[in-house]
Amino acid sequence: MDRRFLALAIALLAMTAGRVGTCAYAQEADEPTPHEQQEAATERRLLSDIEAYFTAPVHWDARNWEYFGGTLAAIAVAHEFDGRVRTAFTHDSGNALDSSNTYDLQDALPAAALFAGTWLYSSIFNDADGRTATGAMAEAAGLSVVTAYALQYAAGRERPDQTADPNHWRAGGSSFPSLHVTAAFAVGTVFAESGVEDDRWLTRLIGYGVALATSYERLDHNAHWLSDVVAGAGLGASSAVFVLNRTYGRDNGPHIGLAPLEGGGFLLSYGTTLE
Repeated sequence: MDRRFLALAIALLAMTAGRVGTCAYAQEADEPTPHEQQEAATERRLLSDIEAYFTAPVHWDARNWEYFGGTLAAIAVAHEFDGRVRTAFTHDSGNALDSSNTYDLQDALPAAALFAGTWLYSSIFNDADGRTATGAMAEAAGLSVVTAYALQYAAGRERPDQTADPNHWRAGGSSFPSLHVTAAFAVGTVFAESGVEDDRWLTRLIGYGVALATSYERLDHNAHWLSDVVAGAGLGASSAVFVLNRTYGRDNGPHIGLAPLEGGGFLLSYGTTLE
């Protein structure tokens, strides 16, 4: 794994541990202020969420495993079309094998703008719902991105701008899953499913629109295979649903399913609860 990423992770853990220790000392030395109490409660909830997130499969029920199996099946189906989708976007161009991708920052901007816009709005208008949504977006993105990094290291798949073979796994690459799509679906799903119910149609249009636009751009820029994008979407959306459940105590997030059709073939479905 990239040493810079490990160093960053260790630094963040050290900062968290130091902050928790500071709060504990302050509580012994002097009565904490309401703001300090709120910060300590937030930190405890975050640590609890991290533990629950990475141990979630131990507590999954039949429905959770069904969603997980459906997502894996969707990734497998997408993998069958990896080569054809790549050809459709690149048109067999001679520049297709050019690993100097210059669109990484550009493709990250829509999700970053959505997050920054929500944070800015909540700060200017002192909106509690906006602050809650911003925190949930950051948590969902953080959890899903850490998981995506681990999966990229384990898979080692080369990107379509590095090889024309979609089966180059364990080759030191960082294609599977798409980090951009993972973060975009994490941020976009939280934005889509939070906020005022009367405006839910608009938040869904914007949130899922940003996520889908990011997915398209990663394919159009030959940065990822189709199955990388599907895997990133599943990881980001499921992480967002986890955070939404922990934050709002509800389960109305999206899910992916795959069911066999009579006479052959499969039906790929996407579902969410409308309010």
